[in-house]
Amino acid sequence: KTNVPTLLMPKILAEHLDHGMFISLPKVKAHRFAVFSLGIKGTQGTIDLSDASPAFNQKWRMHKEIVPLMKAQKLGEPEDRAAWVHALEIFGERIADALEINLPDVVLAEGAPAMGGDGFQKLFPSDELYAIGGTNVVLVDRIGAQMLGMWDNADLARELGGHTTSPLLEAAARKLEVDISSPAVDGDGKGLLDKPRRVDFDAMMSFSIHTEGAASTAGKPQVHAAPLGPETITVDGKSDDPAWKRATAATWDTDWSGKKTSVVTHARFVWSKDVLYALLENDGARLFADATAPTSAERPTLYKEDCDELFLAPSADHPKKYFELELGPLGHYMDASIDREASPPKIDLAWSSGVVSATRTDAIAHTSTIEARIPNVVSGLAPGDKLQLGLFRMEGKDKRLYLAWSPTRTNKPDFHVPDAFGALIIDP
Repeated sequence: KTNVPTLLMPKILAEHLDHGMFISLPKVKAHRFAVFSLGIKGTQGTIDLSDASPAFNQKWRMHKEIVPLMKAQKLGEPEDRAAWVHALEIFGERIADALEINLPDVVLAEGAPAMGGDGFQKLFPSDELYAIGGTNVVLVDRIGAQMLGMWDNADLARELGGHTTSPLLEAAARKLEVDISSPAVDGDGKGLLDKPRRVDFDAMMSFSIHTEGAASTAGKPQVHAAPLGPETITVDGKSDDPAWKRATAATWDTDWSGKKTSVVTHARFVWSKDVLYALLENDGARLFADATAPTSAERPTLYKEDCDELFLAPSADHPKKYFELELGPLGHYMDASIDREASPPKIDLAWSSGVVSATRTDAIAHTSTIEARIPNVVSGLAPGDKLQLGLFRMEGKDKRLYLAWSPTRTNKPDFHVPDAFGALIIDP
């Protein structure tokens, strides 16, 4: 009388369930089909249906009802939303049945950061770094759902036939008779539950939920722009103007995924009322660039060569409207205005930052320096202003490096993740 009449689990898990401890260590993340994936969804990773061979290749059959729906989707056929929701409900019942005999003793859910999006390609890291621990997998998932903004969510209910959270959580709570209405929470992060949570969810079905409002830069790196004052900066690539000595560098050696590399980048900023100055110093430079291309015209494909990239959102209320500026080690450039609030996103390559840059390279020392004057990105800067800033760098030809000051942590290299941007602070 269950939804999983035949089941296998690893011998080592069976032994620990019998006379040991089973610790589940899920990632706190959204999931395009299950809505979110924590401890309950993680059950699918430790069991196999055994009514077909080979058993280790049968995990997909836990949600076999979505297979014809996915095929129809690929063929461009109209979406059967009711069938999608029904498939999700059945999947939830199967997981709950399996969970009954495969129950973790302890769950430690990692959200450092947690990930909104779809759980695969579209990833939106959380502002905070946190963890959720407990001895009841249903209650840990319940708090995880709230942290992701996917508990008692009216937008979900409109899209999922009345389900205000994941049907997996609902089914598990019902099966194991757990009250999930208002679980007790302790710890130094419990205050995060006192305010509405930002929601980023991209479903396998034809809908997405992304809450509006300014993205927070809490927990993200910051760099300070020093005031120019009465001084001047000569954009000549020499970086010897006194103003640069007053600007503290943002230094990083991580790639887009957060992994450390042997390549270091330094970025400094100086501001005046209508101009932002940037100094980019690149160690480990391989100087992969086309020296025959003119520097007087914009290079739309500069991203295929070595370049530093600045992403700047001038309005905190619209973090997904930002400017992109690419600067190459030989003086090439590309700039664009991007609006990711639009659907589909709009990219305006005709927009001009008015950038003026000069560079200096040393092929023996493997370094490059880029000095830039950027007049059209911001207007009316004042002390205390805080702008969202993304700093990136692409390096090399064969073994391409995608470096990031504030890692985007996407599945594949992707710099266009405004929620991952850090902050540029305008100093007095």
